[in-house]
Amino acid sequence: MSERAWSLEEHIVVDAAPAEVHRMVSDLRNMGRWSPECRRVWVPRPPARPGSRFVGLNRRGSFVWFTTGRIKSLRAPEQAPDGSGEFTFDIGILGLPIARWGYRFEPEGERTRVTETWQDLRTGRGSRLTVLLGTVFAGTGSDRRIAVNRAGMRTTLDRLAAGIGAVTEPRP
Repeated sequence: MSERAWSLEEHIVVDAAPAEVHRMVSDLRNMGRWSPECRRVWVPRPPARPGSRFVGLNRRGSFVWFTTGRIKSLRAPEQAPDGSGEFTFDIGILGLPIARWGYRFEPEGERTRVTETWQDLRTGRGSRLTVLLGTVFAGTGSDRRIAVNRAGMRTTLDRLAAGIGAVTEPRP
């Protein structure tokens, strides 16, 4: 049995400015357009900002589940000296932490490198329960989570790029 992976990242380069891509991704209502699991996001008090909470409706195959989220960081590219942006949020279920998802937006000339990140937060107290809940509600145990998330991240980034209009750097 291989060692469990605790984090993952994927990226794509798109033909758009970092600020434009950041605006699209940080509007959580768009997440259902790109993610193969997330169907809808409800933000009770838009616009989203650090500390904002939200609810996600997720589905994969016959499995349907709700999660709760909280935005950890939201930095627009215009606010950074290097023109990069960031957006991260934590996801949980029943008050227990599951994962931290994030996006970085880095300028590459007139284009933007979008990096999606995932970090497993199912550690410490309650971790066995969240692993079990992931298996029961989402149909994915921790042994398959990296593969499922990698495929989902690639789909999300490809859909985001298609929504912007062009992918300028093919995947390795």
